[in-house]
Amino acid sequence: MKKMKRRLRAMAVLTVILSLIGTGMPAPAEDAEKAEPAVRFDLTLDSYVPKKDHYNFFFTYKTVHAWWDAVAMGMEDAQRQFLSRGIVVTYEYLAPEAASAEDQKNRLLAAARNSDYDVIGVDVADESVISPVLDQLADAGIRVMTFSSSDAAPGCKRIAYVGNTHNYTDGAKLAEALCEKLGGKGKTAVLVGTKGAPCHEDRAKGVRDTIAKYPDMEIVAVEYDQDSIPLAYDLTMKILDDHPDLSGLVCCNMSNPVGAARAVMERGQDTVIVGMDHDREALRDLRDGVIYCLGIQDCYSIGFDTLQIAVKIADDVMPGTLYPEKTEETTTIIFQQDAEKMLELLYGEF
Repeated sequence: MKKMKRRLRAMAVLTVILSLIGTGMPAPAEDAEKAEPAVRFDLTLDSYVPKKDHYNFFFTYKTVHAWWDAVAMGMEDAQRQFLSRGIVVTYEYLAPEAASAEDQKNRLLAAARNSDYDVIGVDVADESVISPVLDQLADAGIRVMTFSSSDAAPGCKRIAYVGNTHNYTDGAKLAEALCEKLGGKGKTAVLVGTKGAPCHEDRAKGVRDTIAKYPDMEIVAVEYDQDSIPLAYDLTMKILDDHPDLSGLVCCNMSNPVGAARAVMERGQDTVIVGMDHDREALRDLRDGVIYCLGIQDCYSIGFDTLQIAVKIADDVMPGTLYPEKTEETTTIIFQQDAEKMLELLYGEF
């Protein structure tokens, strides 16, 4: 039932998006400059002709969350386009309620026992736990890929990765924006996300390395919120208790800017928040000046490309001329002037 509700939510948002695209209404240039290129909804399948008329995939990811609902929307669009060409694509798209590498490992091993799946894909929760599992499946002749925000460890035998290949850079850009806003001075804290998740850890490293370049900047706390808004709120409140003069907060996933903003507003502080992604509440906080900037990943393209490449992998087409081993998706840093247009594009808020 929960899966169905998530799918219906995703379809409702997609309907709004497609209706917005269909209007062809030009947006004010100053608002659309960054918001519109941040996400694309006009993707079409390439000219590759699949070898079969039916494919079945298994995909699992870190945790049930609106971020992965957005990825699912891109998958659903690709699925519809394949169907219009007479090709049926079915897939499982499931995750635990809370991030767990052990849960993910068990899901992958269970899927491997089902010979009906042409490809098994995973958004890696912890590369040290999951990469050996993928190697094991690959050695057993199972086609495996990674997707979304986190690849496996270097050298893993997975066939390809579709998603964010520049998480370190995203973290560095957010930290640079924060440091410039603060004039290169002040105490800051970092909310990371899920311990061991490559995307979260890489962003946090980019943050630390960038802030280290500023002698008058200091990181006073680094906390893991497990991609949970309530936990991010609690951790931010504790950080503010310990450091009432906190100048900035860097948030490395989609949940923690929301929790951090709630805490900062409750305390009435002017702590500068920078963070990731397109949560509706976070975009409203960006519009209202509570959050300074957000790094928006193109989740829709990630989902679309994942399904398109999974079909090629199922046909035993290896990375090369038809697709790269790593399909790089975009992240766009947006500021307050971009928030209203992004809310319109993603949620139909006018």
